[in-house]
Amino acid sequence: MDILKALNKREVNTLAVKLNAAGERSVLNGHPWIFSNSIVKNNKEGRTGDICVIFSKLKNKVIGVGLLDNESPIRIKMIQTGGGAKLNEAYFQNRVEEAFSKRQQLLSTQTNSYRLIFGENDGFPGLIADVYDSVLVIKIYSGIWWSFLPKVLNQLIAISKVSTSVLRLSRNLQSKAPEGLYDGQVIYGELSNEVVEFVEHGVRFSANVIKGHKTGYFLDHRHNRKKVGELSQHKTVLDVFSYAGGFSVHALAEGASEVTSVDISSQALELAKMNAKLNSFEGIHKTIVGDAFEVLKSLIKHRKTFDIVVIDPPSFAKQQSEVALAKKKYRQLAKLGIALCAKDGILILASCSSRVSSKAFFDINKSELIASGRSFETQLKTQHDSDHPVGFPEGAYLKCGFYNLK
Repeated sequence: MDILKALNKREVNTLAVKLNAAGERSVLNGHPWIFSNSIVKNNKEGRTGDICVIFSKLKNKVIGVGLLDNESPIRIKMIQTGGGAKLNEAYFQNRVEEAFSKRQQLLSTQTNSYRLIFGENDGFPGLIADVYDSVLVIKIYSGIWWSFLPKVLNQLIAISKVSTSVLRLSRNLQSKAPEGLYDGQVIYGELSNEVVEFVEHGVRFSANVIKGHKTGYFLDHRHNRKKVGELSQHKTVLDVFSYAGGFSVHALAEGASEVTSVDISSQALELAKMNAKLNSFEGIHKTIVGDAFEVLKSLIKHRKTFDIVVIDPPSFAKQQSEVALAKKKYRQLAKLGIALCAKDGILILASCSSRVSSKAFFDINKSELIASGRSFETQLKTQHDSDHPVGFPEGAYLKCGFYNLK
């Protein structure tokens, strides 16, 4: 595309930067974020996307390379720590190959959908790359990548062997993109249908790669969905905050007798129905549109119980100020889930709020289980699937507990 050629020619300046003691320590520890208040000195003013070479304060030695982001309090997003690097095609090739190698075990299963690049955790802060069968979806969250997009795209296409690539932009970037680039744009190959079918551990799904949330689907719970499927034969299942039916479809495909999907979005539930129909199943699939808290209370009022209850809400704490309320909501959901779980049933509680720690989340679940008076056993505690490797503390967000209730 002409626009990609133009991006390749964008001028990128290089800045020499020194940090305060805390910032330097952060770089030496391999952390990918440098906040504006950690910058002590730079040799010239820069613009978003410029290369920042970080020098140690005392020895004047290069300790890392990052990209400048004037639009964010995380002013420098580190690309390389432990020394210098030239951000050329060969550099990005090595980083993409390194990321791809971490996904090989997953790709040896009946799965052709995976996260190839997980932002900072794979050395690409503010950039996500997901593959759905033969379609690569790149989502950009920071303008630091405009000048490097052609180089990165070339390497991602080469290693994933896709025939099509779609560009997705975060909401804050959509009005700031270089002329000619827009959210949902096909930037490589052709796309005959914006809904792309793919396979996850032998179960068929679809993703709208042009208009769907994030890149079109949520891949991080893949292993947990598989586990729920394995547990679901001849069982009744409640899938709360179901979105496109990830847990529901695995349960149906593996022989659940009845699955009830709950979501506030009727459009999401239509996706869940469509995904279920991509597979053969004999169980009953019900859907309930409504606020999850109110739906759960209503089900309890009507004395409904289920063999398996899955509660996987969206993030409740996008800011630190929301953490207390998030914990309160997790407590409420755990209590409601316990009440809906049948004797000898399984309760699955999940959180994707990065600001709520795993310990805090699992402690909430445990305290509510104890308070219920029911005997229980913690069967499993999980985090991200293997294509979501965690490279720094803030990169971990997903936690999920499986509890057997008597």
